[in-house]
Amino acid sequence: MPKPSASKAAAETGKTRRFISGVVEGFYGRPWTMEQRTELFQREQKWGLNTYLYAPKDDYKHRMYWRDLYSPEEAEKLVALITAAKKNGVDFIYAISPGLDITFSNPKEVATLKRKLDQVSGFGCSSFSLLFDDIETEMCPADKQAFSSFAHAQVAVTNEVFKHLGQPDTFLFCPTDYCAAFCTPNVSQSAYLHTVGENLLPGIDVLWTGPKVVSHHITVESIVEVSSVLKRAPVIWDNIHANDYDPQRIFMGPYKDRPTDLIPKLRGVLTNPNCEYYPNFVAIHTLATWCRSEGGRVGGQRDVEMTGDDDEAGSDPCYSPKRALTLALTDWLQEFLSTDQPGGPRPLNPTHLKKESSDEEPMQTDVGDPVYVPGSGDNPLFTAEPLTLDDLQLLSELFYLPYEHGSTARTMLTELDWLKAHREAVGEAETEMTAEWRSRAKCFDVMCVAVFTMFNRLSNAPNRSILYDLYNYICDIKSGVTLARAYVKQLGGQSRPSAQVMTDDPEPWGFRGGLSGEFQRMLPCHGNRDLFRHPPMTSVYSIRPFCPEDKTEIQKIHMEMQRGEAKAPAAALPALISDGLAGGQLSPSPNCGLVLEDERGVCGYALGLTDATAAALNNQRALPGDFPSLVTMQLHPRVTDPAPARRMIGSLLSLMKTSGSRGVFCELRQGDRRMFDFYSKLGSFTTLKMAGLPQDVVAMGTSL
Repeated sequence: MPKPSASKAAAETGKTRRFISGVVEGFYGRPWTMEQRTELFQREQKWGLNTYLYAPKDDYKHRMYWRDLYSPEEAEKLVALITAAKKNGVDFIYAISPGLDITFSNPKEVATLKRKLDQVSGFGCSSFSLLFDDIETEMCPADKQAFSSFAHAQVAVTNEVFKHLGQPDTFLFCPTDYCAAFCTPNVSQSAYLHTVGENLLPGIDVLWTGPKVVSHHITVESIVEVSSVLKRAPVIWDNIHANDYDPQRIFMGPYKDRPTDLIPKLRGVLTNPNCEYYPNFVAIHTLATWCRSEGGRVGGQRDVEMTGDDDEAGSDPCYSPKRALTLALTDWLQEFLSTDQPGGPRPLNPTHLKKESSDEEPMQTDVGDPVYVPGSGDNPLFTAEPLTLDDLQLLSELFYLPYEHGSTARTMLTELDWLKAHREAVGEAETEMTAEWRSRAKCFDVMCVAVFTMFNRLSNAPNRSILYDLYNYICDIKSGVTLARAYVKQLGGQSRPSAQVMTDDPEPWGFRGGLSGEFQRMLPCHGNRDLFRHPPMTSVYSIRPFCPEDKTEIQKIHMEMQRGEAKAPAAALPALISDGLAGGQLSPSPNCGLVLEDERGVCGYALGLTDATAAALNNQRALPGDFPSLVTMQLHPRVTDPAPARRMIGSLLSLMKTSGSRGVFCELRQGDRRMFDFYSKLGSFTTLKMAGLPQDVVAMGTSL
């Protein structure tokens, strides 16, 4: 018997559903403990977040063995967790991932799924999620007979389960194509997403990670686009702080590159953060600040004024990542300085020692011994200085975000690069360059010492639980900084050549290795995704099929290159047949258009007409007999590598040949020396005689 519909009741009363905000435990790896989750609920309540999505991949009965019911012991833990969430005003969403091996068309499978969710409902859970992420898209034979597409199969089962559960007010669906990068050919033309949007019941919300799995930016325009296709505002599953894909990285920078203008366009935001629980303080705290910030613009009350002094260009008037980070680190510092366990770390200053009962510390034999006082020539006693806000600021900047280093990390990399590049300045003769080198080397050394100081203070912080989550990372960065410091000192003649840096047979702790590192160094793209790009690394280019939405960007490149060619206004340039293709008046033949993209967007195009007869007549040309097809290609000036252009024109010529063309030609203005040289160096294009060509226009062609 279906349960009453909470979402229908809300709709009938005109009640606005609250904005979903909170945390996903959805990573691969060791799950958080029950104590950590309970603490998370308390933090969420304190910071104004309202949701926890339970989806740990390590819970076998969430994903791999989704058919199995929970044992009494497991049930007891889930009941306690759901109860703790309710106590703190947090909506506990139970997620299940049956997509690995479910047969959508088998009624027994669907019944098994309902039985499992009924069990969790009996634990007191009233919010649910079906996840179909990271699975194979090929349907089994039985499903192919029952459903016209994978999307139809998923939607049918999701709708049935949703209705079985009484259409709960919160029910999330994660599509297999959960980001723009997975959509074919793009978001607006994705058959999968259109099926979801048109057939998924209105009370079901859809999870979305943005342009990519780990999105650098999420824009209002991109959300408007996907909302139009899905026919509902998405809930962002944000992986900006996720680190389960790289055991060498952790992210403690602020929630950023998501304008608060997004908030009214979204159903909610959930962060899927670092695997390590305690370092997520910054990720969750700054997300909470971001979620609250928009309220100040629409009449709500903000906890803090976030406008004004942010040093980032194009800053959000309602939210400053820099100030949100400072707020988070200030609160986090108090947790570092609190003891997380009975006894805690002992103070290292011997004057603080006191006699304790023998049953508590049976092996302590030095209590009551005279306090050691160093002499004038002795080393001073090491004392543990307390951790400071500046230390945590440095920690965050060293472990910032997936797409950027913090300011101190960028400065250290820039200075090391400069010192290495100008090492010849350190000679016997003192020059201005020598003085600058030594000054910058001294500044670099100060930054290195700050890292060591932070490491020592962090290592002695009373809260050991936080330290243990961070220890591998801070040891690693300390090692790297130590090597860099030794290298700079060697360049400056302040020390002997370091065996750690210069030997061709270093110790294992002196370099970053492992099989993964070996593979990366063997691949041609190694290093081109480094965040530090000075000197510039080779850009990564992708070639994809042209779609109508590309017309605007292609026109921009076309007009910019025309302006570059012309000394006079663009109208004075001789007209080319291909101007119609690049300008959008003519459409390329089916499957005869390609677009070149880099990380900044469209940066080139190659378009073709298999039959250019009509276009030539309109321009008073006579086609060369063996070259009936037209091609045009152009690249943005920022593309300095000819390799992707060669790949793109080669791919286009293959497509033209497949479409039946026996030969292609192109027209070039003599002022466009860049493209003239490009075609000439290809080797296959030769100059053609073509009746009706304007002065200063050259035709080139190649047989297919």
